[in-house]
Amino acid sequence: MMSMLRDAWDRSLLYFPLISMGLLALGTYWLVRSTPSVSGPVEQKVVRHEPDYFMENFSVRRFDATGRVRTEVRGAKARHYPDTRWLEIDNIRVRSFDEQGRLTTATAQRGLTNEDSSEVQLMGQAVVVREPDANKPGNTTPRIEFRGEFLHAFMKTERLRSNKPVEFLRGQDRFRADSMDFDNVEQTMQLNGRVRATLTPKLN
Repeated sequence: MMSMLRDAWDRSLLYFPLISMGLLALGTYWLVRSTPSVSGPVEQKVVRHEPDYFMENFSVRRFDATGRVRTEVRGAKARHYPDTRWLEIDNIRVRSFDEQGRLTTATAQRGLTNEDSSEVQLMGQAVVVREPDANKPGNTTPRIEFRGEFLHAFMKTERLRSNKPVEFLRGQDRFRADSMDFDNVEQTMQLNGRVRATLTPKLN
């Protein structure tokens, strides 16, 4: 009798690891089935118009494929808004070079610029200047300057717009209008509203 019990006990010990693995698998299956699912609907986080980071006394540059600086933006303080992906900049200063290397500068009390600095809105004593350029021997493009309380610059397409009064200076000539749309590529300008001009005769 004792021999039979001992044999039964030995056989049970042989199968014990297999039985244990089976129980462990069943327990794991039950645990997975009983755990609440985390893949259900996730509440969408409301993106508010609040800055997610700040910069002070900064400079941001954008380069072209050859490594040349195309645009540089400086400011006293900047706030980035994740909902619009725009930078709001105090005391903004912009330097931009076109394909021919011609320089355009822009300044204002406050500015808004998108992530690649291709679009800039200038507010408060805004000034945009295109420096003179000798594109052909004996033919120099005069210095041009724009002034106003709001100027909207599109750097890639070289357009400048404003829906507020502006002043435009080309060499010694001066123009004023209630709004403006300037295309530097096509060398065209549309002045709207009350337009006044002061033209200075060229001296031979």
